[in-house]
Amino acid sequence: MDLPFAENYKIKMVEPIYRSTREEREQWIHQAHYNLFNLKSDQVFIDLLTDSGTGAMSDRQWGALMTGDESYAGSSSYFHLKEKVKTIFGFDYFLPVHQGRAAENVLFSVLVKEGQLVPGNSHFDTTKGHIEFRKAKAIDCTIDEAFDTNGPHPFKGNISIDKLTHVLEEHPREQIPMIIVTLTCNSSGGQPVSMENLRQIRELADQYQVPVIFDSARFAENAWFIQNREAGYQNKSIREIVSEMYQYADGMTMSSKKDGIVNIGGILAIRHKDWHQQATVYNIMYEGFITYGGMAGRDMNALAIGLEEVTNGDYLENRIRQVHYLGNQLIKMGIPVQKPLGGHAVFVDAKRFLQQVPKEEYIAQTLAVELYLEAGVRGVEVGTLLADRDPVTKENRYPKLEFLRLAIPRRTYTNNHMDVVAAGLKNILDRRDQITRGFRIAEEAPIMRHFTVKLERS
Repeated sequence: MDLPFAENYKIKMVEPIYRSTREEREQWIHQAHYNLFNLKSDQVFIDLLTDSGTGAMSDRQWGALMTGDESYAGSSSYFHLKEKVKTIFGFDYFLPVHQGRAAENVLFSVLVKEGQLVPGNSHFDTTKGHIEFRKAKAIDCTIDEAFDTNGPHPFKGNISIDKLTHVLEEHPREQIPMIIVTLTCNSSGGQPVSMENLRQIRELADQYQVPVIFDSARFAENAWFIQNREAGYQNKSIREIVSEMYQYADGMTMSSKKDGIVNIGGILAIRHKDWHQQATVYNIMYEGFITYGGMAGRDMNALAIGLEEVTNGDYLENRIRQVHYLGNQLIKMGIPVQKPLGGHAVFVDAKRFLQQVPKEEYIAQTLAVELYLEAGVRGVEVGTLLADRDPVTKENRYPKLEFLRLAIPRRTYTNNHMDVVAAGLKNILDRRDQITRGFRIAEEAPIMRHFTVKLERS
């Protein structure tokens, strides 16, 4: 018989987690105002809030921490990381930052002005927040297939070339500072972007002389999907695919807490010297000197190793197999999820799951709270709360997709933990007809409200 699949690593250290009672969880979530961000970590049994900075580093990464150079200027750790960025992505100009939103802040301070438009594929929360904070507008050009959660399209993160062309034709060049491509596309369900789509975007951008920026938090997972789903790439290595992907970009922002497999850090890498010169001013203002930029030398060392490991095919197979293990469990149980399964997370279609909860009462948040109460599992809402209010009308924006995102930390949980998550959702599915009401907002911030919102039961 064929041998079953097993991960090509072994566990070297464990951390105990507390298995709480439902009564405790009911008290804790009430005290947290039904916002899962407000829970203490020791009140959570399985934490799938995010895969950002929550993964387990390798022995090589832990060893690299001990040789970090903490010099304020000219750190050898900086030059080590700079060389790795050049080797993997091909960019000559690089600035370290403390995380992805910092890279956005620095770059957008250079490029984005009031009244401009930034087209892309379902911009994530911080990206849209930085755009709208500057009184510009994010325009979603994702393909329509992304919004059919049962549809089979293998690259639902793709930008619609027709939609993008319309934006570029209808507005003057100076009104569009960049096109942003998120790899993989988080808001559409961790869905990849094809190489063909990247090539078409580049050709169109060159035609209209608009730069292209990649949001690269999960670039390696995107490369894995190209290797496994796109004709002509099955025999290419992840490194080769990544190298080709970034030929089509003028720059990249990256939260290294995802595919850098570190707990903190970020990258801003660009192709143009003048952009780099302008960005260094903001990097020094917001982050730190240009050779550390909000990162310790030890963290830059660990990130350099992480970029090597994440572009290894064996690592990516382990990673994505676990995500798909959970996703396939849910599909077998009849739980509606975004298909085909994406990279870093399983996205439960809350609209189809809780059909009796009004959209005004935050369907995905309602499901997220139910899962916490049922099994001590913390997911996150990617829906109306995250979509925020329209900056002009101040009315809620109701996105086409209402997801409960179950983001799986890298190399952290076993498949037994995934079985607990699946069983918890199945129990809720069996009683979903009893869930008819959600929440109303008691208090919210003027932008990116989902992080700190306070809710009350409707």
